[in-house]
Amino acid sequence: MATIPPVPILPHAPTVEADEVAPEAIAEALVALHGKAAAVALLARLAPEPVEIRGEIGAVIARARPAQRVLVAQTIGDCTAMLDTGLIALGTLSRRGQDASAPALVLWREFHAARASLVAVLGRETA
Repeated sequence: MATIPPVPILPHAPTVEADEVAPEAIAEALVALHGKAAAVALLARLAPEPVEIRGEIGAVIARARPAQRVLVAQTIGDCTAMLDTGLIALGTLSRRGQDASAPALVLWREFHAARASLVAVLGRETA
């Protein structure tokens, strides 16, 4: 019996080239990401964290190797997707009159772990 190899359900996503990821674009994306995280923190009844992207982290992004910047850009995209869908779900709970603080705290913890990984990538020296 002959079989046909399976066809991927999702098409291959276009890859981002290392030269296409500018440090300024990453810094802007981080600012937007932390804005969404602040909304989650508010729903989780946590104080939002002050974030200074233009300072030390901006310098770290500028010094990062192109491959690191690509990985960071992809991680920011993943985190943005996670927070966008999470905020929609939390908004639905709030509109229903339900307490969204517990699921918001879980989403905040997921974001916090992903952000720690992102910082670890930026801090890693690669040859």
